[in-house]
Parts: sequence; C-alpha cells; structure tokens
Amino acid sequence: MFEDLKNYAEINKVPIIKDGGFEFLSLMISKHNVKSVLEVGTAIGYSAIRMASLGLNVTTLERNIDMYNEAIKNISLYNLKDKIETVYIDALEYTPNKKYDLIFIDAAKAQNRKFFLRFTPFLNENGIVIVDNLNFHDLVFEDLNNIKSKNLRSLVRKINEFKEWLKNNPDWTTEFSDMGDGMSVSKRKI
Repeated sequence: MFEDLKNYAEINKVPIIKDGGFEFLSLMISKHNVKSVLEVGTAIGYSAIRMASLGLNVTTLERNIDMYNEAIKNISLYNLKDKIETVYIDALEYTPNKKYDLIFIDAAKAQNRKFFLRFTPFLNENGIVIVDNLNFHDLVFEDLNNIKSKNLRSLVRKINEFKEWLKNNPDWTTEFSDMGDGMSVSKRKI
C-alpha cells in the first residue's frame, strides 16, 4: 500500500516522510490519542493520506500549486476527501478556525520556529507538535565548514538553532528521535 505514492515521490524527487519517520509518527499518534491534525507542508499528500488512513481528520497546507494539485488528485484516488481538507496557501498566512491534537510541521525547514510559534496557539491542551527532518540527511552532525554550499550551511545552522531553541524552551518539553530523518515531539509544560 502507498507504493504508488512512494514511487512518484522518488521519480519526481519530492521529499516525503521516511518509513521509519512514519512509524514514529504513528506511535506518537497512538500514544497521545490524536484524532485531528494540522499538517504544515502537504507536498503530494503522502503523509496526510497515511494519517487519514489511520482514521484521523487532517487539515493540510500547501503553497506550491503543482504539489497542491497532485495532492488533491492523490487524496481523491485514495477516497479520503472526507478526512483531508487541503488548503492552498502560504502556511504563515493561514489562521485555523479550530484546535488540533497534533501539529505536524514538515515544510520549509528554515521556517520551523515561525511555524511552531504561529500554530501552537491552535493546539489542544494535551496536544503535541511534531517536526520532521531535524537531522536533515545527517547534515546537522557535520562541521559547518565541511558544507560547501553557503545556502545549505545557512539552512543547517537554522535547523540546529531551532533544535537548541526547543531544548531550552521554558514552556515546552521536547523529546528528539533519530527515526526517519530526525523528529521532535513537543508538549506544553503543565
């Protein structure tokens, strides 16, 4: 199941959540009794489709029109239009009209902190925030001087700064996992 989406993603170089990452995500969904999700970054709809297949209601945000259209097509193919609301918008311009059990951030990595701050007010009291790709293909473990591209160096620096910000945040407790491409799970301190 879902092989068609994985193949499309691989052929078209669309980043999707790794199998290990989805296993971890599924565990957290089960552990925290998640029923509703706000996903930041739809791409082709792969993770939204997988989460909706678990019975969750998903609102997913995508700013790239080609990705949005591909996601709409894929969601229809899997008959999940009643479980997934796909919104074509820049996530930083979106204001939810309800609260969610899970905010899943899998979009522009340099914007992780902005997304976190923007959407956590729309998190249910016992909800969680999961951010994907925090190991960024293991580049976060590299000496920045070994990364040739200035843009890539800057991105890796921002991801590392975001991880430090999460670790030291007085309002949130965050656990990190190396499953998939590295993920964080944040919960409000009570």
